[in-house]
Amino acid sequence: LQELKQMNWNFQSGISRLSYWPQYLQREDFAVVVQPFFQNTLVPLNSRGSADLTFFSEDCFHFSERGHAEMAIALWNNMLEPVGQKTTSNNFTHSRTKLKCPSPESPYLHTLRNSQLLQDHSEAGPNVLSWAVPVAAGGGLVLGVGTVMAWRALRGHQRENPPISLRTMSF
Repeated sequence: LQELKQMNWNFQSGISRLSYWPQYLQREDFAVVVQPFFQNTLVPLNSRGSADLTFFSEDCFHFSERGHAEMAIALWNNMLEPVGQKTTSNNFTHSRTKLKCPSPESPYLHTLRNSQLLQDHSEAGPNVLSWAVPVAAGGGLVLGVGTVMAWRALRGHQRENPPISLRTMSF
C-alpha cells in the first residue's frame, strides 16, 4: 500500500510540474490546472466503522454511481477555487447542497493566470517570443532555398564534365 501511495504521489507531483511548463503558461486559450480534490481523501466509513462500499462498484476498485457523483461535485467545486486555495480532500456527504456556483466576482474556472499567481511571468512571456516564429520561418526558408540552389549548381557542374568511362577502349 505504501508503494502505491508513493507512486500516486509521484504521479501527482509530475502532473503539477507539467502545469508550470512555459508552453502552457503563455497561452490565453488553454491551461493545465491540477485539481487536488482527491489528494488527501480517505475512504468513507459506514456506521459500523468499515469502508462504505456503496461508493464503489462490485470490483471494490472503481466508483459506483454514488462515488462518481461525489467525485463530480468535488471536481466542479475544485475548478471554481483559485489556484493555491484549492480543497485537497472530499468529505463524501452525498449532499447536493455542497455544489458551488461561480461567484459574480469570478465567474470563470480558475487557472494559474487568472489566480494572479504568475502575473509578471505570464504577461512577459508571450511578448518575448512573439518574434521567434517569423524569424525561424524566414530563416528556414532562406536556408532551404540556399541548399537547393547549391545542390542544383553542383549537380549541373557535374553534368558538364562527365567522367571518362574505361569501357570506351576496346582491344
